[in-house]
Amino acid sequence: MKKKEETDDSLQLEGSIWFRSGQQNWGNPRRMALLAAIDSQGSITGAAKHVGLSYKAAWDAVDAMNNLAGEPLVQRTTGGQRGGGARLTERARELLELYQSLSHEHERFVAKLAAIESSHSRNLELIQHMMFQVSIRNKLTCAVESIAGGKVNSVVTLALGDALRIRASITQASVHNLRLEPGRRVIALIKASSLAFGLPDRKKPKAGQNRVSGRVSNIVLDDSYAEVQLSLDEGRTLTGTIPRADFDKLGLEEGDQAVALFEESNVMLGVLD
Repeated sequence: MKKKEETDDSLQLEGSIWFRSGQQNWGNPRRMALLAAIDSQGSITGAAKHVGLSYKAAWDAVDAMNNLAGEPLVQRTTGGQRGGGARLTERARELLELYQSLSHEHERFVAKLAAIESSHSRNLELIQHMMFQVSIRNKLTCAVESIAGGKVNSVVTLALGDALRIRASITQASVHNLRLEPGRRVIALIKASSLAFGLPDRKKPKAGQNRVSGRVSNIVLDDSYAEVQLSLDEGRTLTGTIPRADFDKLGLEEGDQAVALFEESNVMLGVLD
């Protein structure tokens, strides 16, 4: 029996060196690999094949580097457009040597970061999540607890902590594309306008609806809408916007207990890898 391949879901760090001129990145890893390949292969054709580029794409990259460097980095030798060779100029060799040196030091730096003891991995993951920017107000990091459903739609149960659970209804295709499985870390995205609020003893969830309890921690009002923030367990918050008339009927004040309700289909899921 073939042994099931194990997956490593631990936080991993990767990076590379890029050279920038103004707003344009031109000395990226692939272009530096192209220069190195030109040096070893002695031709654009051979170098392009070596790094997986078309002949045209390789020369376009060389032309871009030549222009940004302000002088030739690659020179053609005699023999025709495709039959001749190519060689690096002295400036290109200096540039390539510098890049390789910086890349080596950068790899050592990343390796040191990756060696940070596991107790810090959650903080590194948090930094990664903070870099994720989207217009949706509610972004909750969580873990997939279970997946149930049919051939078209699935209901994904998400654990936000020891006791807090919400559900997301997404297509089976999305489950596959995001490689969702129990234990996988995801970000749940919920638009503020998708939330409704109620009092704990009155508002009951309907089928396909999430119900989350919390304490009203902030209220912002204008003539048309009310923005209500609920503080949940374990330091989480949910923010929703509802019509001002609906808010006035509830009579909520800061410090009150309340519930937020939102459809499972209004929970979107994202991953960072």
